[in-house]
Amino acid sequence: MAKNLLGKYVWLVETIYNAGHITFEEINQKWLDDDMDVEPIPLRTFHKWRIAAEEMFGLVIDCERKGGYHYYIGNAREVENGGLRSWLLSTISVSNLLLDSQQLKDRILLEDIPSGVKYLPMIIEAMKTNNVIRITYQSYWREESHTFNVHPLCVKLFKQRWYMVALSPYYNKVLIYSLDRIYGLWKQKDKFKIPEDFEPSVFFQDCYGVIAGTKRKPETVKIKVSAGQANYIRSLKLHSSQDEVERNDEYSIFTYYLRPEYDFIQE
Repeated sequence: MAKNLLGKYVWLVETIYNAGHITFEEINQKWLDDDMDVEPIPLRTFHKWRIAAEEMFGLVIDCERKGGYHYYIGNAREVENGGLRSWLLSTISVSNLLLDSQQLKDRILLEDIPSGVKYLPMIIEAMKTNNVIRITYQSYWREESHTFNVHPLCVKLFKQRWYMVALSPYYNKVLIYSLDRIYGLWKQKDKFKIPEDFEPSVFFQDCYGVIAGTKRKPETVKIKVSAGQANYIRSLKLHSSQDEVERNDEYSIFTYYLRPEYDFIQE
Protein backbone atom coordinates (compact mmCIF):
# COMPACT_ATOMS: atom_id res chain seq x y z
CA MET A 1 0.00 0.00 0.00
CA ALA A 2 0.99 3.61 -0.46
CA LYS A 3 3.38 5.02 2.10
CA ASN A 4 2.61 8.69 1.30
CA LEU A 5 0.33 10.66 3.60
CA LEU A 6 -2.56 10.80 1.12
CA GLY A 7 -2.32 7.05 0.68
CA LYS A 8 -2.58 6.60 4.44
CA TYR A 9 -5.79 8.64 4.54
CA VAL A 10 -7.26 6.47 1.79
CA TRP A 11 -6.12 3.29 3.55
CA LEU A 12 -7.78 4.41 6.79
CA VAL A 13 -11.09 5.23 5.09
CA GLU A 14 -11.12 1.95 3.14
CA THR A 15 -10.28 -0.05 6.27
CA ILE A 16 -13.12 1.49 8.30
CA TYR A 17 -15.59 1.37 5.41
CA ASN A 18 -14.88 -2.28 4.55
CA ALA A 19 -15.07 -3.37 8.19
CA GLY A 20 -18.36 -1.59 8.91
CA HIS A 21 -17.46 -1.16 12.59
CA ILE A 22 -13.88 -1.49 13.81
CA THR A 23 -11.91 -0.65 16.95
CA PHE A 24 -8.68 1.32 17.04
CA GLU A 25 -6.85 -1.83 18.11
CA GLU A 26 -8.23 -3.73 15.11
CA ILE A 27 -7.23 -0.88 12.79
CA ASN A 28 -3.69 -1.08 14.13
CA GLN A 29 -3.57 -4.85 13.70
CA LYS A 30 -4.62 -4.49 10.08
CA TRP A 31 -2.05 -1.72 9.67
CA LEU A 32 0.67 -4.16 10.69
CA ASP A 33 -0.83 -7.08 8.74
CA ASP A 34 -0.88 -4.99 5.55
CA ASP A 35 2.83 -4.19 6.00
CA MET A 36 2.09 -0.48 6.10
CA ASP A 37 4.80 -0.02 8.74
CA VAL A 38 6.69 -1.90 11.41
CA GLU A 39 5.27 0.36 14.13
CA PRO A 40 1.60 0.73 15.17
CA ILE A 41 -0.24 4.01 14.65
CA PRO A 42 -0.13 6.32 17.70
CA LEU A 43 -3.62 7.32 18.85
CA ARG A 44 -2.89 11.01 18.32
CA THR A 45 -1.72 10.33 14.73
CA PHE A 46 -4.84 8.25 14.08
CA HIS A 47 -7.11 11.16 15.00
CA LYS A 48 -5.08 13.55 12.82
CA TRP A 49 -5.54 11.21 9.86
CA ARG A 50 -9.23 10.74 10.67
CA ILE A 51 -9.91 14.48 10.73
CA ALA A 52 -7.90 15.06 7.53
CA ALA A 53 -9.73 12.24 5.73
CA GLU A 54 -13.11 13.63 6.82
CA GLU A 55 -12.27 17.07 5.44
CA MET A 56 -10.72 15.77 2.21
CA PHE A 57 -13.42 13.28 1.23
CA GLY A 58 -16.49 14.83 2.85
CA LEU A 59 -16.90 11.88 5.21
CA VAL A 60 -18.14 11.53 8.76
CA ILE A 61 -16.12 9.00 10.79
CA ASP A 62 -18.17 8.39 13.92
CA CYS A 63 -17.35 6.41 17.04
CA GLU A 64 -19.85 4.09 18.72
CA ARG A 65 -18.97 3.85 22.39
CA LYS A 66 -21.47 1.14 23.30
CA GLY A 67 -19.70 -2.21 23.65
CA GLY A 68 -16.29 -0.66 23.08
CA TYR A 69 -15.05 2.13 20.87
CA HIS A 70 -15.95 1.14 17.30
CA TYR A 71 -15.33 3.50 14.39
CA TYR A 72 -17.59 3.59 11.33
CA ILE A 73 -18.47 5.79 8.33
CA GLY A 74 -21.49 7.77 9.47
CA ASN A 75 -22.51 8.84 5.96
CA ALA A 76 -21.65 5.58 4.21
CA ARG A 77 -24.86 5.72 2.17
CA GLU A 78 -23.67 8.92 0.50
CA VAL A 79 -20.47 7.15 -0.51
CA GLU A 80 -22.42 4.20 -1.87
CA ASN A 81 -24.71 6.48 -3.88
CA GLY A 82 -21.75 7.88 -5.79
CA GLY A 83 -20.94 11.48 -6.57
CA LEU A 84 -17.77 13.54 -6.73
CA ARG A 85 -16.41 12.60 -3.29
CA SER A 86 -16.77 8.85 -3.78
CA TRP A 87 -15.34 9.08 -7.31
CA LEU A 88 -12.38 11.05 -5.95
CA LEU A 89 -11.81 8.53 -3.16
CA SER A 90 -11.94 5.62 -5.59
CA THR A 91 -9.62 7.33 -8.08
CA ILE A 92 -7.01 8.24 -5.48
CA SER A 93 -7.19 4.73 -4.03
CA VAL A 94 -6.49 3.14 -7.42
CA SER A 95 -3.79 5.71 -8.20
CA ASN A 96 -1.96 4.93 -4.97
CA LEU A 97 -2.22 1.23 -5.66
CA LEU A 98 -0.67 1.70 -9.11
CA LEU A 99 2.10 3.93 -7.77
CA ASP A 100 3.05 1.21 -5.31
CA SER A 101 3.04 -1.42 -8.08
CA GLN A 102 5.71 0.01 -10.36
CA GLN A 103 7.42 -3.37 -10.48
CA LEU A 104 4.32 -4.63 -12.30
CA LYS A 105 4.11 -1.74 -14.79
CA ASP A 106 4.45 -4.12 -17.75
CA ARG A 107 1.57 -6.23 -16.42
CA ILE A 108 -0.93 -3.44 -15.68
CA LEU A 109 -2.50 -2.20 -18.91
CA LEU A 110 -4.42 1.09 -18.92
CA GLU A 111 -6.45 3.06 -21.42
CA ASP A 112 -5.03 6.20 -22.97
CA ILE A 113 -6.62 9.45 -21.83
CA PRO A 114 -6.94 12.19 -24.50
CA SER A 115 -4.59 15.14 -24.04
CA GLY A 116 -7.42 17.64 -23.43
CA VAL A 117 -7.30 16.88 -19.71
CA LYS A 118 -4.49 19.45 -19.41
CA TYR A 119 -7.11 22.21 -19.71
CA LEU A 120 -9.29 20.78 -16.94
CA PRO A 121 -7.59 22.67 -14.04
CA MET A 122 -7.95 26.00 -15.88
CA ILE A 123 -11.63 25.36 -16.61
CA ILE A 124 -12.38 24.39 -13.01
CA GLU A 125 -10.54 27.47 -11.77
CA ALA A 126 -12.67 29.66 -14.05
CA MET A 127 -15.81 27.88 -12.81
CA LYS A 128 -14.88 28.69 -9.21
CA THR A 129 -14.70 32.42 -9.93
CA ASN A 130 -17.26 32.58 -12.78
CA ASN A 131 -14.72 33.99 -15.21
CA VAL A 132 -15.31 33.96 -18.94
CA ILE A 133 -12.80 31.82 -20.86
CA ARG A 134 -11.62 32.16 -24.43
CA ILE A 135 -10.93 28.94 -26.31
CA THR A 136 -9.59 27.89 -29.68
CA TYR A 137 -11.76 24.95 -30.64
CA GLN A 138 -12.14 22.62 -33.58
CA SER A 139 -15.14 20.30 -33.51
CA TYR A 140 -15.04 16.80 -34.92
CA TRP A 141 -17.11 17.96 -37.90
CA ARG A 142 -15.15 21.06 -38.95
CA GLU A 143 -11.91 21.30 -40.91
CA GLU A 144 -10.69 24.45 -39.17
CA SER A 145 -10.61 25.81 -35.64
CA HIS A 146 -12.24 28.99 -34.30
CA THR A 147 -11.53 31.18 -31.27
CA PHE A 148 -14.39 32.50 -29.14
CA ASN A 149 -15.58 33.18 -25.59
CA VAL A 150 -17.73 30.85 -23.49
CA HIS A 151 -19.14 30.74 -19.96
CA PRO A 152 -18.08 27.41 -18.33
CA LEU A 153 -21.02 25.95 -16.39
CA CYS A 154 -19.94 22.40 -15.56
CA VAL A 155 -17.69 19.53 -16.66
CA LYS A 156 -18.56 15.88 -17.24
CA LEU A 157 -16.47 12.73 -17.64
CA PHE A 158 -17.71 10.14 -20.11
CA LYS A 159 -15.79 7.20 -21.56
CA GLN A 160 -12.30 8.46 -20.74
CA ARG A 161 -13.05 11.93 -22.15
CA TRP A 162 -13.78 15.18 -20.35
CA TYR A 163 -16.45 17.53 -21.67
CA MET A 164 -17.25 21.14 -20.79
CA VAL A 165 -20.83 22.39 -20.77
CA ALA A 166 -20.75 26.12 -21.45
CA LEU A 167 -23.02 28.94 -22.49
CA SER A 168 -22.06 30.37 -25.87
CA PRO A 169 -22.74 34.15 -25.88
CA TYR A 170 -22.64 34.10 -29.69
CA TYR A 171 -25.42 31.54 -30.02
CA ASN A 172 -27.01 32.35 -26.63
CA LYS A 173 -27.23 28.63 -26.08
CA VAL A 174 -25.72 25.98 -23.80
CA LEU A 175 -23.35 23.81 -25.83
CA ILE A 176 -21.00 20.92 -25.07
CA TYR A 177 -17.29 21.00 -25.91
CA SER A 178 -14.88 18.06 -25.83
CA LEU A 179 -11.69 19.04 -24.03
CA ASP A 180 -9.49 17.08 -26.42
CA ARG A 181 -10.67 19.39 -29.25
CA ILE A 182 -9.49 22.52 -27.43
CA TYR A 183 -6.20 23.85 -28.79
CA GLY A 184 -5.88 26.95 -26.63
CA LEU A 185 -7.56 28.34 -23.52
CA TRP A 186 -7.27 31.71 -21.77
CA LYS A 187 -9.01 32.94 -18.64
CA GLN A 188 -10.59 36.37 -19.16
CA LYS A 189 -11.16 39.16 -16.62
CA ASP A 190 -14.85 39.39 -17.49
CA LYS A 191 -17.32 37.66 -15.17
CA PHE A 192 -20.55 35.85 -16.00
CA LYS A 193 -23.64 34.76 -14.12
CA ILE A 194 -24.84 31.18 -14.14
CA PRO A 195 -28.36 31.05 -15.64
CA GLU A 196 -30.91 30.62 -12.86
CA ASP A 197 -32.63 27.79 -14.72
CA PHE A 198 -29.46 25.77 -15.30
CA GLU A 199 -28.87 22.70 -13.12
CA PRO A 200 -26.21 20.19 -14.34
CA SER A 201 -28.05 17.09 -13.10
CA VAL A 202 -31.30 18.29 -14.70
CA PHE A 203 -29.52 19.20 -17.95
CA PHE A 204 -28.31 15.59 -18.29
CA GLN A 205 -31.46 14.03 -16.87
CA ASP A 206 -32.62 11.00 -18.87
CA CYS A 207 -29.42 11.15 -20.96
CA TYR A 208 -27.06 8.26 -21.51
CA GLY A 209 -23.84 10.14 -22.25
CA VAL A 210 -23.06 13.72 -23.22
CA ILE A 211 -25.63 14.45 -25.91
CA ALA A 212 -28.05 16.74 -24.12
CA GLY A 213 -30.07 19.87 -24.69
CA THR A 214 -31.81 18.45 -27.76
CA LYS A 215 -35.55 18.35 -28.42
CA ARG A 216 -35.72 14.54 -28.25
CA LYS A 217 -38.01 13.41 -25.45
CA PRO A 218 -37.23 10.47 -23.15
CA GLU A 219 -38.93 7.18 -23.94
CA THR A 220 -38.91 3.57 -22.83
CA VAL A 221 -36.36 1.43 -24.69
CA LYS A 222 -36.20 -2.37 -24.53
CA ILE A 223 -33.03 -4.38 -25.21
CA LYS A 224 -32.99 -8.12 -25.70
CA VAL A 225 -29.74 -9.68 -24.46
CA SER A 226 -28.55 -13.27 -24.79
CA ALA A 227 -28.30 -15.18 -21.51
CA GLY A 228 -24.52 -15.38 -21.88
CA GLN A 229 -24.20 -11.59 -22.02
CA ALA A 230 -26.92 -10.68 -19.52
CA ASN A 231 -24.62 -11.01 -16.50
CA TYR A 232 -22.36 -8.33 -17.98
CA ILE A 233 -25.29 -5.93 -18.33
CA ARG A 234 -26.50 -6.72 -14.81
CA SER A 235 -23.11 -6.05 -13.21
CA LEU A 236 -22.46 -2.78 -15.07
CA LYS A 237 -25.68 -0.91 -15.78
CA LEU A 238 -25.91 1.02 -19.01
CA HIS A 239 -28.14 3.62 -17.31
CA SER A 240 -29.54 4.26 -13.85
CA SER A 241 -33.07 3.50 -15.11
CA GLN A 242 -32.13 -0.05 -16.12
CA ASP A 243 -34.68 -2.68 -15.12
CA GLU A 244 -34.69 -6.37 -16.01
CA VAL A 245 -38.29 -7.21 -16.91
CA GLU A 246 -37.84 -10.71 -18.37
CA ARG A 247 -35.31 -13.47 -17.77
CA ASN A 248 -35.04 -17.06 -18.97
CA ASP A 249 -32.41 -19.60 -20.05
CA GLU A 250 -32.03 -18.06 -23.51
CA TYR A 251 -32.23 -14.29 -23.02
CA SER A 252 -33.13 -11.35 -20.80
CA ILE A 253 -34.99 -8.16 -21.63
CA PHE A 254 -33.87 -4.89 -20.04
CA THR A 255 -35.82 -1.64 -20.17
CA TYR A 256 -34.51 1.91 -19.98
CA TYR A 257 -36.16 5.30 -19.75
CA LEU A 258 -33.93 7.80 -21.53
CA ARG A 259 -33.35 9.87 -24.63
CA PRO A 260 -32.05 7.38 -27.23
CA GLU A 261 -29.49 9.69 -28.82
CA TYR A 262 -26.58 8.61 -30.98
CA ASP A 263 -24.22 7.85 -28.09
CA PHE A 264 -26.69 5.36 -26.57
CA ILE A 265 -27.44 3.75 -29.95
CA GLN A 266 -23.72 3.44 -30.60
CA GLU A 267 -23.17 1.75 -27.25
